[in-house]
Amino acid sequence: MSQSFQAYLQQAKQRADRALNLYVGSFASPYSPADSSEYLARLQQAMQYSLINGGKRVRPVLVYAAANAINPDTSASSNADKVACAVEMIHAYSLIHDDLPAMDDDDLRRGQPTCHKAFDEATAILAGDALQARAFELLTELEECPAETQLTLVKILSTASGQQGMVGGQAIDLGAADQTIDLEHLEIIHRLKTGALIRAAVAMGAILANASTQQLADLDRYAEAIGLAFQVQDDILDIESDTATLGKTQGADQALNKPTYPALLGLGGAKEKARQLHQQALTALEGIGDSAQTLKDLSSYIISRSH
Repeated sequence: MSQSFQAYLQQAKQRADRALNLYVGSFASPYSPADSSEYLARLQQAMQYSLINGGKRVRPVLVYAAANAINPDTSASSNADKVACAVEMIHAYSLIHDDLPAMDDDDLRRGQPTCHKAFDEATAILAGDALQARAFELLTELEECPAETQLTLVKILSTASGQQGMVGGQAIDLGAADQTIDLEHLEIIHRLKTGALIRAAVAMGAILANASTQQLADLDRYAEAIGLAFQVQDDILDIESDTATLGKTQGADQALNKPTYPALLGLGGAKEKARQLHQQALTALEGIGDSAQTLKDLSSYIISRSH
């Protein structure tokens, strides 16, 4: 990574962290009885624990970078912060639920105990539920944004999050454990489970910045490629990295006998697949022009990251 991109990535991550702290909200409500405050405070703590501590913030950065590729003024706005936070809240909720005993049953996330280990299983479920709801609430709070645009953003995020996207991908993934599947089946899983939310982040940033139909099509091809590349690199790191670097249990996919790209293509084949996807992403951005440089750098980062 160039020093300028490293600086951009760090600044964007810090910006996202500040916004997440600001917009996660509180439970101050005239309808909350005084004797329930400790329970609501515990729920709030669980939400913040999973949302604020750590994380690469790839999805918020994609919102900022996609908006910047179309209109830098929009990228710098508080509306971009709210959209970025909405996407990251959906991501955080999904991680809380994925780690639960009924799902992947993980003890470690981002170098710390998973939410259900740090609190309890019921609180973790509720924290995920609350983050999901807060994400969509945030999209109704955009300032000087046409109602039609807000509705489009809600539609994109809800579709990417539900059975046609992330949740559907997780359902197929759980069903595929201990099964022999081919490469086409594996790509379907990860285009839904991981790729759908990444595509949503790019689309939402671009739509907020009033991208044209052609720009949206180009950016979607880019996002589809990096969404899959992100998962390929995750599978590679599950083999090559270690628990301390990853911040989660290394080798967890192998332990659960989950289908992965290295398992189907070999480690070298998986790395070549990531490189091919990176090239597809760069090609998709040719029509956007020089303003897409940060998005190009992000694609390179995704397939070269160590955690």
